[in-house]
Amino acid sequence: MSERALRIALPIVILALMVLAWDLVVRGFAIPPYVLPGPGLVFVTLVADGALLWQSLLVTLTLTCEGFVLAAVGGVVLAVVFNQWRAIEYSFYPYAVILQVTPIVAIAPILLIYLPQPLAVLACAWIVAFFPVLANTTLGLNSVDHNLLALFELYKASRWQVLWFLKLPAALPQMLAGLRIAGGLSLIGAVVAEIAAGSAGAGSGLAYRIAESGYRLNIPRMFAALLLLSLAGVVIFFVLSALSHLALRRWHESALKRER
Repeated sequence: MSERALRIALPIVILALMVLAWDLVVRGFAIPPYVLPGPGLVFVTLVADGALLWQSLLVTLTLTCEGFVLAAVGGVVLAVVFNQWRAIEYSFYPYAVILQVTPIVAIAPILLIYLPQPLAVLACAWIVAFFPVLANTTLGLNSVDHNLLALFELYKASRWQVLWFLKLPAALPQMLAGLRIAGGLSLIGAVVAEIAAGSAGAGSGLAYRIAESGYRLNIPRMFAALLLLSLAGVVIFFVLSALSHLALRRWHESALKRER
């Protein structure tokens, strides 16, 4: 078996063994569904409540994608501004750090007081996803080979020519790494805000369904909603990883080594 096939097969085998162990534990110890439902019951619930759960998933994914796009555009643009004008970077970068290190669990209830619930969820998704894009892109722009910078200066390239033809291409791997991180974090931010909204009795996203199911002791639906959220996070990660690979595969070492 080739290495690539092994990398695909091993996680599937481990997942199957984990599901089997879960089912055996539930059956062997006769655990009631309101404590721990078996995988079969979770699947049945996923099918039975599919319309409600998929509608809620669409709400969550819509806000997640909107927050991710805002974070991606804002992070890249602000990183370029920081790179071109260091005084602005020194003035505002510490506040971006403060925004990142403040727990989103503490921010979400405050935002829900002053903003409508969808905007509060969107703001949480943006806050969590913004900093990785900003930090990684700034690092990439500031880490360009000084010999290449000297070459551009030798040919009297303008500041914007240096940015467009040298700094942005050189920073692309770090930028894409930040976007991959931000994709998952935007989903986390949306989920945290929806759970906070659910504790106040508002919301329609998938995380709200998890909170609602917990209050009603509908544990199978809770597990089904959690399964959908996990699958959504995995899909987001693989989509962004595939886009990153497509952007880098013809020239960057990290992608070239994977194809060898």
